[in-house]
Amino acid sequence: MDNPRKISLLSKVMGVTLSGLCRLLTGVQARWIGCKPSIASRIYYANHSSHLDGLVIWSGLPLALRHLVHPVAARDYWDKTKLRRYLIHKVFRSVLIERHGEHSPKGAMLAPLEAILAKKESLIIFPEGTRGDGEQINPFKSGLYHLVRKYPDAEVVPVYLENLNRALPKGKKLLVPIICSVTFGKPLGKLGEGESKEEFLQRAQSALKELVL
Repeated sequence: MDNPRKISLLSKVMGVTLSGLCRLLTGVQARWIGCKPSIASRIYYANHSSHLDGLVIWSGLPLALRHLVHPVAARDYWDKTKLRRYLIHKVFRSVLIERHGEHSPKGAMLAPLEAILAKKESLIIFPEGTRGDGEQINPFKSGLYHLVRKYPDAEVVPVYLENLNRALPKGKKLLVPIICSVTFGKPLGKLGEGESKEEFLQRAQSALKELVL
């Protein structure tokens, strides 16, 4: 991961330009109803229905915090072209994972994410694992639970994205003009003693559903 002091001026300008363009085209507004922006190490977890999701959440953060928050993205999509690789590595400073790594050891899949939390920085993750249809929130994969168990001091913040599936429908390349929103909720309570993986993931999913307007 690049040292934030060494992020090039071009990358900074690209980040500001893309976040501004995103807000212009989607009309997206960030609502902080359960917490405020913070330099604290956090796991922002959200519903997933569009390739714009990570950008929208990242754009909803104050400029001064963005270099500390790393979206988790699918390697097979973002490694395809030189432009995508530049954006994902140099502008968004994302963590890339194998989208179809079900057969990979869990520790190997989570190691890059754990490295971010070990530095007291933050992640943006999509615990459904794959894109949904935007109409419902699908069951969560276990990665969120394992991260929370290993890094209990990281704040776990639900983030609900609305209308992103309509702004950039699956398989489409052009944006549809429709108002979108991103809502940051209240951090989850700590993982309870004896709380099972299934109980925690259900609690996390319920907290996200509560943000649906």
